[in-house]
Amino acid sequence: MMVDIDVMIKAEEVNKEYRREGAIIRALIDINLEIKEGKFVIIQGPTACGKSTLLNVLSGLDLPDSGKVILDGENISRSTEDRLARIRRRKIGFVFQDFNLINNLTAIENVESALWPTVLRNKEVENRAIAALRDVDLLERKDHFPVQMSGGEKQRVAIARAIVHRPRVILADEPTGNLDPDSETMIMNLLKKLNKDYDTTMIIVSHRDLSKWCDQLIKMDKGRIISIK
Repeated sequence: MMVDIDVMIKAEEVNKEYRREGAIIRALIDINLEIKEGKFVIIQGPTACGKSTLLNVLSGLDLPDSGKVILDGENISRSTEDRLARIRRRKIGFVFQDFNLINNLTAIENVESALWPTVLRNKEVENRAIAALRDVDLLERKDHFPVQMSGGEKQRVAIARAIVHRPRVILADEPTGNLDPDSETMIMNLLKKLNKDYDTTMIIVSHRDLSKWCDQLIKMDKGRIISIK
């Protein structure tokens, strides 16, 4: 099989269904897309259109019922969970709407947690976490707990945690969904900067119009891709 070396993620005829209260929900229907390495991509659509399911399938957090997903040249559609876990750990960083920080850990400890377990020495783990917090301009808050931070600061810690192992891809599920407009602009500008500085492929799903930041806009509705620009 010939693989385009510039394509970071490719989905071919991907379908996904769920059963809910006896009904079949077609979450993804005949999804075909290519995302080039280093691109900043927005997947936009209304609530329950399938965009978060698509993100999960592209990352291997969920598997398609049919079709295949190729990540960095590897077909992950039928990989074992152990293999998928290794791929995610090495190649993917995750950012979530609700931050998913550990409340009893400081900012730097939350970032370090993405490297656990590790063969790295404690000082190397600390140095990598410090560098990640510096990248998101939050080093001065490294010893603060989540309860002491604003929403925008918590999301910056979450982004630092996502980039600490220098992933090939960052997947962000509604990363500005809980933020005010000013914080949204700050977070999107930060993600754009990280995308350019580290040539990291950035894939963001949102119900909001974030198209001014992206290289590629994918619109979804009712489980289908309705346009790619």
